[in-house]
Amino acid sequence: MKLKIGDRAPDITANNQDGREIKLADFKGKKVVLYFYPKDNTPGCTEEACNLRDNYEALIKEGYVVLGVSPDSEKSHKKFISKYKLPFDLLADTEKKILNDYGVWGEKKLYGRTYMGVIRTTFVIDEKSLIEEIIEKVNVKDHSTQILK
Repeated sequence: MKLKIGDRAPDITANNQDGREIKLADFKGKKVVLYFYPKDNTPGCTEEACNLRDNYEALIKEGYVVLGVSPDSEKSHKKFISKYKLPFDLLADTEKKILNDYGVWGEKKLYGRTYMGVIRTTFVIDEKSLIEEIIEKVNVKDHSTQILK
C-alpha cells in the first residue's frame, strides 16, 4: 500500500542513537520531518544530513521536529551524529518495519544491478499526524529548502 498526502502517518516505535525509545505519537501537536535515507556515512546521506543540520534552526523556527530513519544500528547512528554534529535523532530500523510501513524499502537499480534498499523519501507530517507532503525526489544538497518552500 502506497501512502499518499492526507493519509494518517503510520505510528513509529524505534530506538534512537542513545537506545531511547521514540514514538511518532510523542510528537502529536508538532510538525514532523520524517526522512528516510539508505546508510550512515555515505556521501549522499552525509550531504543530506548536513544540509538539515545547517538549516536546523530554520526548521525549528517553522515548528518542525526532524527525525531520520535508516536500517543502520543505534551504534552506527551515534557515530554518524558525533562525527557530523547532527542536532536531531536518528532512528534505528534494523528490522525494516518502519521502512516497510512507509513503503520506502524496495527494489533499486544501480549500474544495471537490481537490489533491495531504502528509497530516499521524506514525509512531512502535520500536527494531527496526517501526511502533509511526500518528497520523493530528494535534493540531498538542498533538502531543507524542499521542506521549507
